[in-house]
Amino acid sequence: MRAVSYAQFGGPEVLQVVDVPMPEPGPGQVRVRVAASVIHPVDLMIRSGRFPAPLPTGLPYTPGWDVAGSVDAVGPSVEEFTIGDEVIGFSPWLQTTVGTHAEYVVLDAAWLTSAPTGVPATEAATLPTNGLAAAQALDLLALPAGSTVLVTGAAGQVGGFVLALARATGLHATGLAGADDKEFVESLGAAFLSRADDPTGTFDAVIDLAVIGPSLLDLVRDGGGYVAASPPLRPEPVRGIRTSALEVQPDGSRLGELVKLVAIGDLPLRVAHVHHFADAATAHERVAQGGVRGGVVLVP
Repeated sequence: MRAVSYAQFGGPEVLQVVDVPMPEPGPGQVRVRVAASVIHPVDLMIRSGRFPAPLPTGLPYTPGWDVAGSVDAVGPSVEEFTIGDEVIGFSPWLQTTVGTHAEYVVLDAAWLTSAPTGVPATEAATLPTNGLAAAQALDLLALPAGSTVLVTGAAGQVGGFVLALARATGLHATGLAGADDKEFVESLGAAFLSRADDPTGTFDAVIDLAVIGPSLLDLVRDGGGYVAASPPLRPEPVRGIRTSALEVQPDGSRLGELVKLVAIGDLPLRVAHVHHFADAATAHERVAQGGVRGGVVLVP
C-alpha cells in the first residue's frame, strides 16, 4: 500500500509517497481503508526534528492522526464494527507513531465511532482529534451551565469546536481571535475579543489555545479553572485556580457524542484545503503559513 513517509528530518521536501507493508489487525483492532486524514501543526514540528520529547519508535515515520474511512478488516474480539462500516477516529501518534496518511491503517476499535451520515469524508476527518481536544478541555474544567469561559485562539480548529460545544452545553464563551474572525466567533454564540487588544474581564475559566500564558490567570476568578494547550505550559495554581493541561486521548464513545452534535448542526466542520498524497509537501507548506481556518486534508 502507499503511504506518505519520511526517512529523515527536514523541510516538506523530505516527504515521499512510498510502498509499505499492509498492516494486519490484531485482537480488538480494525483495519480502516483511509478516505481522508488531516495535517496538524504537530506533524510539521515532528517532521522538522523540533519535537522536544522522545518518540516510541525511530524513523522512518508515516505521519497522521485523524482518519475517516471504511472498515476493511476486523481482528479477533471486535463486535462493534463489521467490514464496510464507515468510521472516524484518530491514532494517538505520539504514543504509537502509527500514522493515518496511508491507504490503510490499523487502529483499536475503541478509538473509532460511526462516521456522521451524509457528511463527506474530507469534512468528517476534521472532527476526531480537534473535536475531542475541545471536548476534553471542557471536561477538565467541569463547568456548570451558565459559567463563563474565555477561549484564546478561538478561530482555530480546536477553538472553534470549543465555542460550539460551549454553546451546546449552556456556557457563555468569549473568543479571543483576530479581527477578521469576529463574524465566525459570534456565529457560534460567543462574545468577541480582539487579540490586538489586551484581554479584559473576569471569567470562571480560561482555555489558552493561543499559548498566551500565565498572565491570563489574572482574568480568572478565585477558585476558577485554567487549561493550558499542553502539559509543559501548565502554570502553577494561584488563588485556588485549578490549572490543568490538554493531552487529547482517543475515545470512540465520546467521539460518538460529538457526531450526534454534527448531525443536528450544533458542531460545524470546516475544511480549508484538500490535497492528494503526492501534494503532501504543498499541504505542509500551507499549514506552516498559519492563519488556516479549517482542516488541511489529505486524501489518497
